[in-house]
Amino acid sequence: MVVSHATCEAIWMRKILVGLFGQQMDPTVIYCNNQSCIKSSENRVFHDRSKHINIRYHHLRDCVLRLIMLIEYILTEKRDAHILTKELSRCKFEFHRDRITVADNPFLVEEC
Repeated sequence: MVVSHATCEAIWMRKILVGLFGQQMDPTVIYCNNQSCIKSSENRVFHDRSKHINIRYHHLRDCVLRLIMLIEYILTEKRDAHILTKELSRCKFEFHRDRITVADNPFLVEEC
């Protein structure tokens, strides 16, 4: 459901950028740590187990097949959003902080 919502937001942003600059864009990459979501978006076969999925979520599959979106797997430990949503150890916090290129504020650092 979240990847489907992210797809809708990405399509909206792509339409704005194409309207502003008039260029065709490469496929937008969405990173996901749910392998079953990735497999179901790439598989054209409709299974009995997936019949409960609402029709609006099949839009994601259509975007992947038309190469508008690419969904790639990312390890849970590598998700930089954890810095905003999870309680992390200092080491993991600094790892994610450095990956999103946030610098220390020298005026807020406490000296020991």
